[in-house]
Parts: sequence; C-alpha cells; structure tokens
Amino acid sequence: MKILITGGLGFQGSHLADHFHQRGHSITIINTYSDRAQQLLDKMTKTPLTCVWGSITDPELVRKTVRDHDVIFHLAARVNVDESIQDPRAFLDVNVDGTFNILEAVRESGNRLIVASTCEVYGAPTTRKLIAEDAELRPHSPYAASKAAADRLCFAYHKTYGVKVMIVRPFNIYGERQKEQSGGAAIAIFVRKVLHGEPITIFGDGLQTRDYMNIDDLTAAYDLVFRHEELAGEVMNFGTGQETSIKDIAEYVAAKLGGHVEYRDPRPGEVKSFIGADITKARSFGFEPKVNIWKGIDRYIEWRKKQARE
Repeated sequence: MKILITGGLGFQGSHLADHFHQRGHSITIINTYSDRAQQLLDKMTKTPLTCVWGSITDPELVRKTVRDHDVIFHLAARVNVDESIQDPRAFLDVNVDGTFNILEAVRESGNRLIVASTCEVYGAPTTRKLIAEDAELRPHSPYAASKAAADRLCFAYHKTYGVKVMIVRPFNIYGERQKEQSGGAAIAIFVRKVLHGEPITIFGDGLQTRDYMNIDDLTAAYDLVFRHEELAGEVMNFGTGQETSIKDIAEYVAAKLGGHVEYRDPRPGEVKSFIGADITKARSFGFEPKVNIWKGIDRYIEWRKKQARE
C-alpha cells in the first residue's frame, strides 16, 4: 500500500516509517523542515521514502499529497505543554486547523485515516480507576485542549461525512529518537542531563505518575489498527495499564548514570496523575504491551550512549 505519514520525521513517525517500509509498503512523509529532521532523514538510508517538506497548515500541499495514498497516519502536531502555555495560538493553528486540512483532503479523496490523539485529552482522572475511552475529556492545558478539539473533530467528520478515521490515544511514549532538548520528553531529557553532567530537574514533588509505553509497543499498536479497517469511527487507548512516578524514573536514571536530582516549583497546567490506560478494547484485538519500563529505559540509555560515541 501507499502510506502517508504526517510528522514522519518525528519520534513516532520515523519509527512507523521504518516499520511499514520493512513490510513492503511505499512510504511518503510530510514534515516541517528543521536541522534535526534533515539529520534524521539522512540517517534513514535503509528506509527509502518520499519526503515532502512543508506544514499541514498548508491546505493545498496537504490536498495534493494526500490524494495519491491509501492510508494516512496523521501524527504531525505541536506537543509540548509548556510551549502551549506560552503560545497557545501556534497549537491551535497546527493541531486543530492542520487536522481540519487533513480531514478535508481525506474527505475529498476517500482514503483511510489513522489519527494520533493523546491521553492528555482526559485531564486529571476523577477516580482511581484505569482510564477508559468513554471517560470525560477534561484537558488541562492549551496543548491538551487543542488535541481534544482535533480528536472530536475527527469523530464528527466520521459521523457527518463518513470519513474512515480511527483515533488512537497513546499514553506516555518513550524510546529511541525521542526529542531530548527544550520541548522534549522526561526520560530522554533526564538521560541527556546526566550524560552532560547536569542535575535532573523535577517540577513539584515528583510523585506525578504516568503510564509509560515503549515506542516498539506503540508501533505494534499502530500496526494493529492499520490491519483492522472495521475500526473506522472508533477510539482506542494504548498504554500498559500501569503507572510510574517521575521521581522513581529520575532516581533510576541518576543511579544508572551517576547523576543527582533537584526539585523545583510545580509547572502550571500539569496533570498530577494519569493512573493508567484501560486497554481492554485494545486487548480484545490482540494488543499486549511487551516492553517493561525499566528494561525499556536501560535499552534507551544504551542507545543514547552509543549515539554520543558516534
């Protein structure tokens, strides 16, 4: 099949490109240009693909690129909570208007669409139960609100226009290639800081918990959705169903690499706990997470040290 991945040179998208190329599919990506994206593209020599430099905020570029593909994975997004607090308009432009452009192009061309939403749309849980797909959406930050709006816009396009869209809500993903600079994710940032002789910084008491899932398990999740066309119109959580505290992860990384941890004031808009994903629906289709959090962190550390040597 001909597969288009928006944000295909991002963390999740680059792993998807590798995965589906290895299974014989033709891969095209849309990605905004950056030095980091170009460097990753240069390294992906074993994954022949067509790269379209540009933004999903450009409706004409989106329309022209979408029309020749069988399946579109829509992963392109602005994703950092802190940045969304500083510049909420940019998150609405990309996450909402950009998704609208994708939906309009898919509605015109009749392709299948698989959209990456996020657990952030749920906000803080109101009970200690695992979070199921029918939980109320209570986003806490402009980022989360923009993703919730895009999520529900996709559902509306399925109901109104019959667009064949499936919505994936991953919980917190980590692994190789994840951004580790400003706007990056916790595990990658923690490892980089210790390797550079800096303290790991925790905002608040560190008792915030998240359901962390390895990128390999998420890639398997996307493959599952790809193989089940009957999931059009559905929402599906992907996670492990287990929560791990930021404090435990920071102390584990510090102990592995000889670093130390510092604490600062809490950040606005941050959810205290996500409890964990209820993945009953995903399991009914055969999904089962396989990578233990601590083994996954060990693997990431070894990969990151290898990158530093190279």
